Amino acid sequence: MSTTTLQYLSTHTVLNQATPLVDHNLLAGNQALQSALKFNAPNLDTASLHALGAQMGSTEIQTHARLANVYTPVLHSHDRMGQRVDQVEFHPSYHALMTAAAQAGLHGSAWAPTLGTGMSSLPPEGALAPWGGPSALKSSFGHARRAAAFMLFTEAEPSILCPISMTYAVMAALPGNAAIFKDWAPGLTARAYDPAFKPFGKKAGLTMGMGMTEKQGGSDVRANTTQAFPDGQDVWGQRYTLVGHKWFFSAPMCDAFLVLAQTPAGLSCFFIPRILPDGSTNAIRIQRLKDKLGNKANASSEVEFLNATAWLVGEEGRGVPQILEMGTMTRLDCALGTSGLMRQALSIALHHTAQRQAFGKRLIEQPLMRNVLADLAIESEAACALSMRLARSFDHKDDAHELLMGRLLTPIAKFWICKRGAAFAQEAMECLGGNGYVEEGGEGTMARIYREMPLNSIWEGAGNIMALDLLRALRKGDVAAALVRELAPAQGAHLALDRLAAALPSRVELMANEMEARRLAQDVALAVQAALLYQSAPSAVFSAFCDSRLAGNWGHTFGTLGAATDFDSIIERAMP
Repeated sequence: MSTTTLQYLSTHTVLNQATPLVDHNLLAGNQALQSALKFNAPNLDTASLHALGAQMGSTEIQTHARLANVYTPVLHSHDRMGQRVDQVEFHPSYHALMTAAAQAGLHGSAWAPTLGTGMSSLPPEGALAPWGGPSALKSSFGHARRAAAFMLFTEAEPSILCPISMTYAVMAALPGNAAIFKDWAPGLTARAYDPAFKPFGKKAGLTMGMGMTEKQGGSDVRANTTQAFPDGQDVWGQRYTLVGHKWFFSAPMCDAFLVLAQTPAGLSCFFIPRILPDGSTNAIRIQRLKDKLGNKANASSEVEFLNATAWLVGEEGRGVPQILEMGTMTRLDCALGTSGLMRQALSIALHHTAQRQAFGKRLIEQPLMRNVLADLAIESEAACALSMRLARSFDHKDDAHELLMGRLLTPIAKFWICKRGAAFAQEAMECLGGNGYVEEGGEGTMARIYREMPLNSIWEGAGNIMALDLLRALRKGDVAAALVRELAPAQGAHLALDRLAAALPSRVELMANEMEARRLAQDVALAVQAALLYQSAPSAVFSAFCDSRLAGNWGHTFGTLGAATDFDSIIERAMP
C-alpha cells in the first residue's frame, strides 16, 4: 500500500465524537425527580418507576422512538375496492411504544380502583379492574406515581403519549354518563394496548381521544357549529346524531372520543365510539392527517361527522364545564411532558459536553459552558418540582388546600413551564453544535425534542388562555391565603423570595386586569418553584435559582448566572 493511500485512510479516523446516551436508567440518574418523588409522595414504592426508567433509557426503546417518527402514520380513506374504511396505518414501533405506555399504566392507572402505593397493586397485565361506577374514581399517590412515569416516558418518546394522555383525562369527565363509564372504565384502565379495529367489549384495552376545536374557532369552542339532534334513548342514555366537523381530531384510531356539539340548550359534550354497539362502523370520516412541525409519530386529523351516532355526557348545554374536567388533566400532562423533554435535553447536553473537547479541554470544563449547563439544570429541576407538586394536588382533592392549589397551579404550571421549553431546547441543542441539529442517531433526539417543545405550549390552551384561566381560578376561593401557606416553609430562606412572597397575596386579591395576568402567572410560578426547591433540592440549586430568577443576578439568556454560583455542585447533581 502506498504512502499516499495510507495518508488518505488516516483522515477517516473518527476522533472527538461523543458516544450515544443509551442503555442507562432515566430515574437512577435523575436526582431532581427522585427528590420530587420523595417530597410529594414519601411513601410511594418506586420499584416500578426504576424499572420503567431502565426500559425508557434502553437502546430498544430509543430505536422504536426513532422509527415511529421516521415512518409516520398513513391515512387509508378507502380500500382497494373503493369502500370507505377511514383507517390509519402505523409503523410497528408505534404499537410497541403504545404497548409499553399501557403496560406502565400511563393512561388509566391513577384512576384504577385497586390502586395502592405502587404499580404492583394494579390489575395484572391483560386483566380488567373491577368497577362499581363513577364513585370508584379515587387514588392513593396514583397521580404522583403516574406523573413521574409520564415524565420518564416522555424522555424517550413524547408524541405517542397524546392518546395516552387523552385517555387519562377522559376518565375525569366520563362519569357524566354513568352507564358508559361502567362499561368502558375497565378497558380504559387495563394495562393492555389493543390496536385492533373491533367492538370495545372484545378488546383487551381501550383508548379515547377528544375532538373540540373547529375551523372557525380554536380555543373559542363556543363558536363550534357541529350540531347534535336527538335520536332516541337506550342503555347508554340519550342518543344523538351529529353533523359537522372537527379541525383538530387527535389520535383518530382511538376506540371512542369525547366531542363538543351544539344542541338547543347550548354546547354539549358527547361520547362518540368508532364502532357502534351493533358492530357497525360509526360515520366518522377522516378527511386528512395534519402535517405538523413535530409530534410526527402521532396522527392528528381533520374529520367530518355525517349523521354519526353519539351519547350525551353530562347535562345538555353544559359541555364546557364537562370538558374542563379533561382540560385540567391534559394541562398537567403538558407541564409534565415539557419537564420530561427538558430533562432529556439536559441529559444529552451533559453527556455530550463531558466527552467532547475544544480548545484543549472537555466542553463541560469550559467556564462559559459550565454556566450554561448549570443554568439549564436549575431550570429543569424547577420545572420538575412544580409539575410534581401539581400532580400531588390531584391525589388529595378531599383536602381544601390541595384543591385550591390544584386550581391555581394548573394554568400556572402549564403556562410557565411550557413557555420555557422552546428556549431551553434551543440552548441545549447549542451545547451540541451542529451535531444537535441533525436528525440522526442518539443526538438526533435533540432535534426531535426541539420540534416537539412548542406543542405543549399550544395544545390545550396557549399562553393567553392559561392566563385567563388563572384569573378564573382566583375567584374559586381564598387563593391568597392558600398561596401564603404554600410559600410559608421557605420564609426567611432568601431575601428576594421573601419580597416576592410578601407582595403576591395583595396582587392576587386585586387581580382583575387581563393585561397583567401573564406577569402574575410568571411570578407565582417562580415563587412556588423557589419554595419547592428550598424544601427538596440542595442549597446550591435553591440559592442559584433565587439569585438569578428572583434577585436579578441574571441576564436575558441561559448561561448568565453570577460568578459566585456553585457550578460544581449543580452540574454534578444533574449528570445523567
